[in-house]
Amino acid sequence: MTDTQKKAYKEALQKLQEELGTKNPMAVPTLKKIVVNIGVKNAVADKKNMEVAQEVLATITGQKPRINKAKKSISSFKLREGDKIGLTVTLRGNRMHEFFYKLVNVVLPRIKDFRGVSNKAFDVQGNYTLGLSEYSVFPEVDTGKIERVLGMEMTIVTTAKNKEEGVALLRVLGMPFKK
Repeated sequence: MTDTQKKAYKEALQKLQEELGTKNPMAVPTLKKIVVNIGVKNAVADKKNMEVAQEVLATITGQKPRINKAKKSISSFKLREGDKIGLTVTLRGNRMHEFFYKLVNVVLPRIKDFRGVSNKAFDVQGNYTLGLSEYSVFPEVDTGKIERVLGMEMTIVTTAKNKEEGVALLRVLGMPFKK
């Protein structure tokens, strides 16, 4: 995180503190972590899909993803317990702030016909979940090498106590919500 971004983040938190009327600066909600998930569709049929998705997720987040395995066998999906079916990355600290900045300022504006993200995807604790239908909107991804388009899900975990505080935090940090 650059000095300019740190300064902007601190200013945004001070603005949020005034907006919420919180006296203690430690009680102001902040970003805690960002969890990025990719479910690999045909990982069982072709192991190459898992390797490609793993490489792409590592380039997007700057961190090696953890491989998720199936907990149950499901015969209709031809899935056995222990099969590799997904990838997860948990970002904290500077990587989290860099990823959030890139998501808000670079990735979301690149989405075709983008009019803002929904503000209905908050849970009771003020955490926000955002899904993308394809990961090719990230600038690091070489679209020429993509064989199969996969979606991804990002959960932004905050220290907010409720939904209203979570909305206020992400709005102050620059998340483009629908009007």
